[in-house]
Amino acid sequence: MNGPSTAARTRWWILAAISLGLLAVGLDATVLSLALPTLAGSLSADESQLQWFVTAYTLALTAAMLPSGLLGDRYGRKRILLCAQVIFGLASVGCALATGPAGFVVARAVLGAAGAGMIVMALAVITVTFDEQERPRAIGVWAAANFLALPIGPLLGGWMLARLWWGWVFLLNVPVALVGLLAVLALVPESRPPQPPGFDVVGVVTSSLGLTALMYGVIQSGRGSWNAPAAYGPMLLGSALLALLVWWERQLVARGGTPLVDPSLFRVPSFSAGVGLAAVGVFGLFGALFLLPQYWQAVVGVDTQGAGLRLLPLIGGMVVGAVLADRVVALAGARFVVAAGLGVLAAAMLGAATTTVSSPEWQLAVWTAAAGAGAGLSLATAAAAAIVELDERRSGVGTALVQAVVKLGPAIGAAVLGTLLASTYQSLVPTSGLPAEAGDAVRSSVFAGLAVARESGSVALADQVRSAFVSGMDVAMRWAAVAVAIGIPFALLFLPQRVVTGGGEAESVDEQGHSVR
Repeated sequence: MNGPSTAARTRWWILAAISLGLLAVGLDATVLSLALPTLAGSLSADESQLQWFVTAYTLALTAAMLPSGLLGDRYGRKRILLCAQVIFGLASVGCALATGPAGFVVARAVLGAAGAGMIVMALAVITVTFDEQERPRAIGVWAAANFLALPIGPLLGGWMLARLWWGWVFLLNVPVALVGLLAVLALVPESRPPQPPGFDVVGVVTSSLGLTALMYGVIQSGRGSWNAPAAYGPMLLGSALLALLVWWERQLVARGGTPLVDPSLFRVPSFSAGVGLAAVGVFGLFGALFLLPQYWQAVVGVDTQGAGLRLLPLIGGMVVGAVLADRVVALAGARFVVAAGLGVLAAAMLGAATTTVSSPEWQLAVWTAAAGAGAGLSLATAAAAAIVELDERRSGVGTALVQAVVKLGPAIGAAVLGTLLASTYQSLVPTSGLPAEAGDAVRSSVFAGLAVARESGSVALADQVRSAFVSGMDVAMRWAAVAVAIGIPFALLFLPQRVVTGGGEAESVDEQGHSVR
């Protein structure tokens, strides 16, 4: 009896080891936004260069997803995870020691590529380490590790930027990554298929370029307009390249070759629906993560550390939902849990849409906690439903594909919800009677509008700016709720009711027990 118990404890220690690395990736993403004003002065960076500090990381992260999965399947997941952790630590040092914008952008790109390897390999290790019954809870812990940096980053990063040299916010990654590296070395076993996959060069190139172009277009649309050539041009190019990828992979399979992405995966309902529903859940969750910090800082008047503290109910709700997901799935089935989780998340978004300038903080805490719980239930279960179809041979690329699709959720959420917020805000904020330059500043953002109000000493203008922002936030939250609610019938129609293990192989079954593979 000690054998299984010891093996079970070892699995959870393995999960703790890889979660440490994910915490380092999350901390880096959150502290950068805080450090941008400091970097502008220290590195003499203009607005365009500051945007590339963020964009270079995101694009490299996106481009490296599928290649990282292929490398893990081919050369061993532990080996690629260790390499990614070492590169991540070195690139963090490179960020801290950068003396100009160009060097910092290069270091950020390397950091993003290494982060992709860490994220993908972490999920691949979970896939081959945990069985179908434990996988939803393990994925819940993985998701919590991804989001735990949201409150920690602003709190710790804000404290460090106020008291220490700015480079320490990047050097902070090094000890976290080092501890994770040592834990992976000691605990995580090597895994790779008996027959490693071939190297699909065309698939790697087209997938990387296609995802990068698509992500770049979405980012540009969030900064300007969906109708701008800088936005729709890359999105069209990315879509064309991804369509070419699908065609090429089918041709490769027909000729008996080994594709980067197995097209047959998308014919499995639980995989395609699980990936899509996880992306929908992330989109809705990002509505809260994108809009709330702005509300707390602009309307409530707290600093970044205060905004980080106020995210704790959301993180707590996520942890509770994710930890309980596998138990609820055992009782009610995967499709019900995902549908219910999306329903709770949509209801929370509708609650957020009733926010006013004077809403009590306990009210916001209630719906943010509910949003976290709904996201924890739905995301963990949808991701588990997707990766249960992945055997050891394709777990690396398969989990990379899940991550690549899910990572588009926040970018699209920022672009879509940001556009809704900005258009509503600009239509409501008053600029008559203001000088042209001041009026343009007021229309550009809530923070610029409040700055103009402070400089002019106009309390009325400040109140109108805050009111216009809250109206825009409410509109964005309502549409976020609609987007999440659309996923509910898809969960009920296409996800399996439960997952069982038969003959040593995972199999999705419907309510009558018939295989849906």
